[in-house]
Amino acid sequence: MASNLPAIVDPSDDIELVLRQVLCDVLGLSAERAAELDAESGLFGHLPELDSMAVAGLLTELEDRLDIIIEDDEVDGEMLETFGGLLAYLTDKRSDD
Repeated sequence: MASNLPAIVDPSDDIELVLRQVLCDVLGLSAERAAELDAESGLFGHLPELDSMAVAGLLTELEDRLDIIIEDDEVDGEMLETFGGLLAYLTDKRSDD
């Protein structure tokens, strides 16, 4: 008999999907370009679309979609340096709430 229970999903997978979608929506990245990002892919300073003005929009959208609050003093270059760094921050932040 098959179970009707949903498969166990790693919560970080959902966060990663949200992050990729927000990068597409806020920065105008193509889905293909967002899909190519890996843990070591550079973000701030590497993606021309992610300038200082776009950071505010990106973080605001992530707050809304993930139902988190990103404090100003938590935002630093390390957090935004790589895709993996931002994903790790969001995963930790989500698990804290």
